[in-house]
Amino acid sequence: MPDPSPWQAATIVDIHRETRTATTFRLALERPVLHRAGQHYVVRLTAPDGYTAQRSYSVASAPDATGTIELTVEELPDGEVSGYLHEVAEVGDTLEVRGPIGGWFVWDGDEPAVLVGGGSGVVPLMSMLRHARRSGRADLVRLVVSIRHAEDLYYTEEIQGPETTVITTREPWPATGRAAGHLSAGDLPPVPDDATVYVCGSNGFADAATALLEASGVAPRRIRVERFGATT
Repeated sequence: MPDPSPWQAATIVDIHRETRTATTFRLALERPVLHRAGQHYVVRLTAPDGYTAQRSYSVASAPDATGTIELTVEELPDGEVSGYLHEVAEVGDTLEVRGPIGGWFVWDGDEPAVLVGGGSGVVPLMSMLRHARRSGRADLVRLVVSIRHAEDLYYTEEIQGPETTVITTREPWPATGRAAGHLSAGDLPPVPDDATVYVCGSNGFADAATALLEASGVAPRRIRVERFGATT
């Protein structure tokens, strides 16, 4: 199968810390490409000796014709790419990227969607939420985010709103006083008959969320799952 797009240069124009371990990098593409909410890019680093390392990162920003994208990267222990981005990369640096990639875990803003994310799995779902808000169709989406602690929430200043429910597993959520605990059926919003459900997170989270949805009567064909492994 051919590559979906060639490699191109992307300049870092802004760096924003989201949490203690996650940072958003705003990139200006050399050749603007309009992505779909839910897609990802591959970032490739090349050492002076020719050694390369590449990792995939979901786009957090809404589709943008100006040619800029935002990638939120979690720094992992001994991570080759994530470590470089967090510890070395600066505004003005150029990265090599390829994308956008993906045609199944995408939302184009024309039908109801229920978004369920665990931890860093919220990144592609944030692109969908931003797309809905920017296009004036926030009524189409409902987002549930599960995190361990309040300080683990990405996009804190923006993500909260009438479309969003945040749950914490290790301590009560300050805004609502919800007791700490894993995602339950009561945390999920009603799923309209014509909605697609997007689940993104670790293997354990994705399995648990999918089981809850199916137990509540959502047909498996209406659930799309993207699993996040240890991307370093």
